[in-house]
Amino acid sequence: MADSSSLAAEAAHSSLKRARLLFQHPTSNVRSQFGVASAVDPTLSEAAVQRRRRQRTGVSGTNKTAGSKHTGSNQQSQSLVVASPKTDAALGETVTEARNNLVPFDGGKASATENYDDNARLPPSSSGGILVRRQDTASSTTIPTPQWHAPWKLSTVLSSHLGWVRCIAMDPENRLFATGAADRVIKIWNFPKASVGASDALQLTLTGHISPVRGLAFSPKHPYLFSCAEDKTVKCWDLETNQVIRHYHGHLSGVFCLALHPTLDVLVTGGRDAVARVWDMRTKTQIHTLAGHEHTVASVLTQSTNPQIITGSHDCTVKLWDLVAGKCMTTLTHHQKSVRALAAPSFEKTFVSGAADGLKRWQSKDGRFLQTMTGHKAVVNALAVNDDGVLVSGGDDGSLHFWDYKTGYGFQQTRSVVQPGSLEAENGVMACCFDATGSRLITGETDKTVKIWKPDETASELTHPIDTAAWRKKCIAQAKQRY
Repeated sequence: MADSSSLAAEAAHSSLKRARLLFQHPTSNVRSQFGVASAVDPTLSEAAVQRRRRQRTGVSGTNKTAGSKHTGSNQQSQSLVVASPKTDAALGETVTEARNNLVPFDGGKASATENYDDNARLPPSSSGGILVRRQDTASSTTIPTPQWHAPWKLSTVLSSHLGWVRCIAMDPENRLFATGAADRVIKIWNFPKASVGASDALQLTLTGHISPVRGLAFSPKHPYLFSCAEDKTVKCWDLETNQVIRHYHGHLSGVFCLALHPTLDVLVTGGRDAVARVWDMRTKTQIHTLAGHEHTVASVLTQSTNPQIITGSHDCTVKLWDLVAGKCMTTLTHHQKSVRALAAPSFEKTFVSGAADGLKRWQSKDGRFLQTMTGHKAVVNALAVNDDGVLVSGGDDGSLHFWDYKTGYGFQQTRSVVQPGSLEAENGVMACCFDATGSRLITGETDKTVKIWKPDETASELTHPIDTAAWRKKCIAQAKQRY
């Protein structure tokens, strides 16, 4: 008997066979050949033998974890990771180590005694190791609840421009709005009349630029309208006399964007010369030249708190500037396409940047990345957000996407329809702007029209519910990505 046991011990090369021999011959010379003491706890030995028998025969047990019961079949569906025990240690230490290793990877929240059960059946491993559970990433993902918003529909179409409508600005008093187009003119509209499609909605046409107008802004303190164009000029119009009273000279190429500081008498412009220039509105003096971008500065955003100036460029970066020092504080390089639009809400200190690779939301103070919103299949040219938390983005394929700003849930996707007589290829949104109340959306498009949108009053949460299943699936997919 001893000779046969010795031959069997020499043939057992794997740790699994060695353990079986140790349990089958607890008093023979096999144990002494492996250097294991004869005195072994019979309770541990019997428990290990029964557990291995259940694994071979497929008898399911019950696993009690955190007060809940799961069957053996459900336990097999959970993802498992193999952790090999130390096979060259003593038998009693091996069994004890196996008991300690059989705990879930839950970040240390659960103890070994709370999650270990001798009757639990685990699927056998080809390597003979001990199986431990891995934390499920889907169950740990936090799914934010989006706010319900009514869908938007087209209300009015205004046709007066002879070129692409490239920019829109809203009067702070909500009485007027201005549009600039590739026909080199600026048109002033009466907003209440334009909302109902009145024939006398157009009030004024300003001529003076010799290239397409790319940026407009109303002054909240003075009856002034600022405009910039591709003719390298920045003009200040007095709306009481309808004349140009100031010129701001300094840009070396076309000026693509313009913004007024909300509290200071400061004007910020950006253009094809890859710099953003800060002007004193009253004296026409250039305060700072914000150099650092490597390509056209296509969008600029101003705030009353630091960073007071944010610029987006065709070099795929977003820069946060210190207005006092005139230097760059942070450069954001997450985008892979040209950043053509920026927007910031009034209810929190964040902002959104738009590019062909999607929308990204950032923390204003330090530029910390918060979220990505994907869905556009074209270049994003325009962004706008209202006080109700509705974010709208317009693409050059005529697509309009409406998002819940705080969660990033896209509750509506629509496409603008070109006016009769225009080509289907002339379907593109180049600019968008909300009115002061946030209940009307104005878009400037490549079919030379200005369109006004409004929410659908007949819609409710029953007729247009939130797609919870698709939203949950999208959140889980984004949680698995690395940014």
